[in-house]
Amino acid sequence: MKNKVKRLNAIRQVVTDCKISNQEELLNKMIEQGYDVTQATLSRDLKQLKITKSLDNNGEYRYLLTNLAFNPTNEADTVKTIGVNSLEFSGQLAVMKTRSGYAGGIAAEIDAHAADAILGTIAGDDTILIIPREGFSRIEIINILSNLIEHLS
Repeated sequence: MKNKVKRLNAIRQVVTDCKISNQEELLNKMIEQGYDVTQATLSRDLKQLKITKSLDNNGEYRYLLTNLAFNPTNEADTVKTIGVNSLEFSGQLAVMKTRSGYAGGIAAEIDAHAADAILGTIAGDDTILIIPREGFSRIEIINILSNLIEHLS
């Protein structure tokens, strides 16, 4: 498990530090760092890390970490805050500000894990419009999102 944890840490670091637009580029970076990894293993690791491919500010695709990422310091999946800056309400609608390029991946996670309370999301580059279902209060929406996003206030 220690080798896997190190590999996952390395993948997270490469994706954070470098503009990686496909698995072949990531595979080459991992080989450069001395990791003997196959494309199939790399694909599973990307899924486990919940790394998504999104458009960057230049209109090019790149891999990005989402807010729900595997915490490699533990052997269990945990929620980690990555990229969320703020959450504000206007009426029943909520607006979440994120780091540039992170909104799409975070919105996808909200849609996947909070569908009972969230009707849907609309994501730009760094902003997510969150549309709650009828009957959910602001406090309930904050609590639901806080269960997905650690340290959300």
